[in-house]
Amino acid sequence: MSDQLAYVLINPYTIFKSRTGGVLSRLFTRTALDLVRARMFAPSAELVNEFANGISLDVENKEERRIRELIRNYVVENYPPNSKTGRRRRVLMLVFRGEDAIQKVRRAAGPITHPDRVGETIRDTYGDYVIGRDNNVSYFEPAVLVGQNPEETERDLKLWCRYADKDGGVMEGIVQHPAGANVQRTLVMLKPDNFKFPSARPGNILDMFSRTGLYIVAVKVHRMTVAQAEEFYGPVKDVLREKLSGKAADRAAAVLEKEFGFPIPDDVKAQLARTVGISVADDNFNRIVKFMTGISPADCTGDKNKERGTEKIVAVVYEGDNAVTKIREVLGPTDPSKAPPGTIRRELGQDIMVNAAHASDSADNAKRETGIVKVAENNLTPYVEEFYGAKK
Repeated sequence: MSDQLAYVLINPYTIFKSRTGGVLSRLFTRTALDLVRARMFAPSAELVNEFANGISLDVENKEERRIRELIRNYVVENYPPNSKTGRRRRVLMLVFRGEDAIQKVRRAAGPITHPDRVGETIRDTYGDYVIGRDNNVSYFEPAVLVGQNPEETERDLKLWCRYADKDGGVMEGIVQHPAGANVQRTLVMLKPDNFKFPSARPGNILDMFSRTGLYIVAVKVHRMTVAQAEEFYGPVKDVLREKLSGKAADRAAAVLEKEFGFPIPDDVKAQLARTVGISVADDNFNRIVKFMTGISPADCTGDKNKERGTEKIVAVVYEGDNAVTKIREVLGPTDPSKAPPGTIRRELGQDIMVNAAHASDSADNAKRETGIVKVAENNLTPYVEEFYGAKK
């Protein structure tokens, strides 16, 4: 078996029906592959035409040729901008890497056949293949599209990469919202604890967020630098100093009183808060940065704080009416022990740092944070080019 890239295109209807989380859970748990890139697209007619024309019908097997024709027609009808409104449709590309990745993804997606089983594969659960009384296909929704072999996968990935700047990134004007809606965008970051090993957690989190009725308009797999993490969590540093310095000073004073047998004066406690307390708060801040990046700020010399970290996060931008509040209500308070039942942090969080996900607390902060992790950045194309360049 060889190291491969495999792609999954989550179809517009699957995204519209908020099935993205369920698809992602199946892919992680059924393939155990590494999710290396993700990018939202609003495919142009040009991209759709090239992609559809690349689906060759020149195959000997009659059944395979029929399936390929169904897929080609599906892409032509469902991927380009709406012919009546001109509004573009969302397609999410996920790229996985690992041994025998293409075959593993194909098995997880499942075949396109009249289903004899229910729920075994992604297409069993989220797709439809309905045969009418005339023995013709009356309804066809494959849920996802995947590469069939190494040659087609490489060709398709390079094609989508050519359009990744023009047709991909943070989607603008894609979703039509009700009149009078307070349309906001907010950032969600799935934290590194979700990616310690392949599991359904990342998909489950997205699935829980789907009950907000909001729309995903951007996704990025990212590894934060120490500099990015320090800027991202910068406002937290002052909060930690305010909350922890006094508590740390009281604990330090109690230890000293026990050791020396006399009460510590208030002015000494104040000095302890300015010294020991601040150090404790800053240590907590540095542990957050290390958790998010895998690198301790203390180990950064020179420009090392600008190097990509070792820990993976997935940034997701949601859009919709009162998006900030809706997302934070589903996520729950920072401390999982104080989160109400049914929230993400209550079910998946461990403590105030290892608590599954981050969500922006205001629309302004969402804009600031989205800029720091560069959600619009095209990190798909260079990755694909480097992978296939190294293979030659």
